[in-house]
Amino acid sequence: EQKATQELIKFLKQNGTSHKSLPRTPIGKCENTLSRDQHRICIDAAIATFCLHVHARIASLVGQGFYTIGPCGEELLSSAALALHTEDSSALHYRHTGISLARQMAESPEKLLEDLLLARARGYTVSKLDPVTGGVHCSIGGGPNEYLVTSTLASQCPSAVGRALGYSLLSSSTRTQTKDKPISFVTIGDGSVHNHHFLSSLTLARHAKHLKIKCPIVFGISNNGLSISYSTNNYVDTLFDPNRPDPLMPIFRANGQDLFSVYDQTKKACDYARQFQSPCVLVYSNVVRRFGHAATDRQAAYLSDDTIQAMSETCNLEMTMRQAVEDLGYYSYSELANRFEEIYQLTDRAFATAITEPKVNLTEMMERVEAPPAILPSSDMKEVPRNTAEKGDKGKEGRHVMRKHMNQVLHEVMAKDSSIVYLGEDVRHGGYYRVTEGLADEFPSRVLDFPPDETTLLGAALGFAQLGMTPIVEIPYAKYLDCGVDMFYEIAMQHWLAAPDKSSSRSRKGMVIRLQGFDRGVFGGNFHTHNMLNHMPPGVDVVCFSNGPDYVKGMRYAVLQANAGRIVMFVDCTHLLNLRHLHDRDRGLEFSYPNEKELLGFDDIRIHRDDELDIKHGNMTIVSFGNGVVTSLQARESLKQSGILGQDLRIDVIDCPYLSGVPRGLENTLNGYEGVVFADICKEGPGSNIFSSMITSLNQRQALPLHWEFVGAPRTYNPLGSTATFLSQHSIEDAVTRTVHRRLLCKSIE
Repeated sequence: EQKATQELIKFLKQNGTSHKSLPRTPIGKCENTLSRDQHRICIDAAIATFCLHVHARIASLVGQGFYTIGPCGEELLSSAALALHTEDSSALHYRHTGISLARQMAESPEKLLEDLLLARARGYTVSKLDPVTGGVHCSIGGGPNEYLVTSTLASQCPSAVGRALGYSLLSSSTRTQTKDKPISFVTIGDGSVHNHHFLSSLTLARHAKHLKIKCPIVFGISNNGLSISYSTNNYVDTLFDPNRPDPLMPIFRANGQDLFSVYDQTKKACDYARQFQSPCVLVYSNVVRRFGHAATDRQAAYLSDDTIQAMSETCNLEMTMRQAVEDLGYYSYSELANRFEEIYQLTDRAFATAITEPKVNLTEMMERVEAPPAILPSSDMKEVPRNTAEKGDKGKEGRHVMRKHMNQVLHEVMAKDSSIVYLGEDVRHGGYYRVTEGLADEFPSRVLDFPPDETTLLGAALGFAQLGMTPIVEIPYAKYLDCGVDMFYEIAMQHWLAAPDKSSSRSRKGMVIRLQGFDRGVFGGNFHTHNMLNHMPPGVDVVCFSNGPDYVKGMRYAVLQANAGRIVMFVDCTHLLNLRHLHDRDRGLEFSYPNEKELLGFDDIRIHRDDELDIKHGNMTIVSFGNGVVTSLQARESLKQSGILGQDLRIDVIDCPYLSGVPRGLENTLNGYEGVVFADICKEGPGSNIFSSMITSLNQRQALPLHWEFVGAPRTYNPLGSTATFLSQHSIEDAVTRTVHRRLLCKSIE
């Protein structure tokens, strides 16, 4: 890189003479051309991209830089930025720094290049002052409509399709109206066309076109022929063969070594997407990766010396500068030499500043994922007419099963908040469990069915949230979360990456995820009645309710928290949805709909006393959640009947719906008991259940009673037609009995 820098300066100072025989980029026949001012922006962005690459590699070499994936060879893609409108969203591949810089320079002329370079240097050196991620990663961004991209292959694509679909849903309450029709612009490298994130997104966009649903998105693919060491052998040209037109998605092609071609074809692609509100593909060909994938790339292990040298000497900056001077007359060589040296020195100063700045510490890292829930003023909960959601119940006060409460609260929150959209598979007709029954009739444009692909379903929800909507996204069965788990983690990571100032595009809403089909059931086997929660990324609030009223209060609270930026996942137990009776035929699980101002927060628990008429604290307790609460109450009744429990031994049942940590309510309560049984509806064993880590945390905080037991579901898969592998009443009774015996033994010793 240093050698290439000196050779480029020498080339400019010697008025275009070079030891290399690189021709200047020919001026093609472009319908859309760059003005001199536009060209200057692109050249500055291209030079800045080159200089940032060089200094990132130097910083890494001296232990001060931590991100070295290099954009050299793709600097001239910077002109693509000028084809975008201000309202367009972009999510850029990590090599496409030039596009980001050029866009910020074009849309915010008041921004000094010096400031842009410092911002990027802070990203490479993970300074806490990095305006994009606040010093936790190196992500391209900075503009008002630039969205963060992680290093996960093509993971930016599903949310980009979500934004494209979401534009037509935006109402005046969520976005300033404009005559401009925004589009979604997303770029990847040619290696990423193999990745399921891209392929799923491409399929959803094509499907939208097939259904005549508006989906204005441009998929930009830069083709340098290499995916690190793997040669793609121009597979992109086969996948998107210009000789075989796609009736659903036109293909545009640009010469990646020509600023004018890049601008012309990008503008054509964007104009098509904007005019027809449809997807298209744009391939940037003839791109050469100059200095390896990253600083750690051992090119000599898979490329010949001659190939490596030829690639490193392919200086597209030199070619385009020769064109600018000799064909266009936009500059002199001395002007370009001075400008290059100026930008190089600015970059050097930017890195010199950034490496001295503080890094994020552990406390700040934990605050990002353990931030307290938003404080919600009472005015957030406005009165709306009650909607019981089912025609037979309209206007009636009464007691209902959990499913009807769930249905009613969805009607309630969507009536209150026009930014809420409901996404899922088969949800418009009522869903697999009739939870969304009637919802599409009342909110026809805000209840959306998606094809059976959880990757794009969750990705679309992220895109909607980024545009200011509040998605409630339904995963039809709990096991299906595994199919979209990459995007589930992407959602969590995107919120973790967002800089603390929450500025511009990073100031977005969260979402609510409904995970259906959990725990006990005889239909579908392990693939539908799943009972493991092994996907619990930091920063996601997971809740599981045992009854209708608590679900209603929890959903109200979750929606308000999602509006404030949190991600809340509901785990819904199938067995509880239509369950009426707790004991015999007592209708003990039918309840009235709660008052509309009632909320249930993450720290709240519910205690079922041994004797509801006696406020005396029990000696022991069973802690559970979801269907486990019902099973625990039934186990307690059975123990009473068997005579194990008496006047000197009372057992409470604590319903602990918050699962992502230890709720304050639980921590403050447990010390009052002599013994506790944790009854987890998830499977026993590592990485499968909730209470194992919660017990550890309680023990560390000295909040765990002396006598305790853990019981969970057997660690095996769930067969079709049987409930033998779920948490059972008998196993809870055995655990309580063991705990009681230990307690009595200790008392006798005393």
